[in-house]
Amino acid sequence: MGRITLLAAASALLLVAAPAEARGLFGSRHEAAKPAAAAAVAAADAAAADAAVAATQQALDEQRYGDAGELLDRALASGMTDPRLVLLTGELYLARDRYDEAVNSFTAARATPALRARASAGLGIAQSGLGRSPEAMAALREATTADPMQWRAWNALGVEYDRQKNWPQAEAAYAEALKAPDAGAMVYNNRGYSRMLQGRYADASADFVTALDRDPGFAVARTNLRLSLAVRGEYDRATAASGAEDHAAILNNAGFAAMMRGDLTEARDLFQQAIAERGKFYGKAQENLELAQSMIAQKAPAATPAGQP
Repeated sequence: MGRITLLAAASALLLVAAPAEARGLFGSRHEAAKPAAAAAVAAADAAAADAAVAATQQALDEQRYGDAGELLDRALASGMTDPRLVLLTGELYLARDRYDEAVNSFTAARATPALRARASAGLGIAQSGLGRSPEAMAALREATTADPMQWRAWNALGVEYDRQKNWPQAEAAYAEALKAPDAGAMVYNNRGYSRMLQGRYADASADFVTALDRDPGFAVARTNLRLSLAVRGEYDRATAASGAEDHAAILNNAGFAAMMRGDLTEARDLFQQAIAERGKFYGKAQENLELAQSMIAQKAPAATPAGQP
């Protein structure tokens, strides 16, 4: 992109310099060329920036973060100062969980009025990632006030309310997020997780199913669906093998859910199956098995002493 800008600038210099010899007779021609040349350079710069922004956004959407980084590096090295590139730099930092750097980029991008809503949403998400709840909620509310269709901001507000166990506000935030036409599987997954925390397991399962309908490759939603089924006691459905998933981990997770339900014998059996499935030492499942066995032993009635009724 930088080459286009530099070539356009070189052409402009030639256009301005060429009429100088004829200035005594046709000075007005030189003066007329200046604004036209400047307009051509500005148009070329704007086109180059638009192209860089579009290509970077596409790379981010497709989770090609290495490509996005290279595109941003080239654009900024060529001297582009478009604030949209600063915003996209924040998005890349956010995608890579580099929250401190994301905060800096989004804070800078907020100075541009047209970008303020999206930049505030990104800023709030980054602050949330850093555990700065008050700052996060302030930025997220600013984003949703400026643009009610900022579904990522509503979604992040839902997560913050979940952390506070403020279930009505969390439910309302996720509902607002889902009003946006481009809201995706993430919102359904997060609302499902919120509902699972509330003990609304059937509703949670329905949300996880919807998330997987939207994005069949969404591994987190699939894991959460299995947990929600196991907590309901549907162990066969929760542990059904599927594709290349780690079946030992699925069995272990189901065992943990069974232990939460108080189905200790079922939990013990699932942990034993997980260990056997792994075929080698499975520390997490072994620890869970020992805990389940300990809980079973504590619940067992004391042995009747010999000779006593």
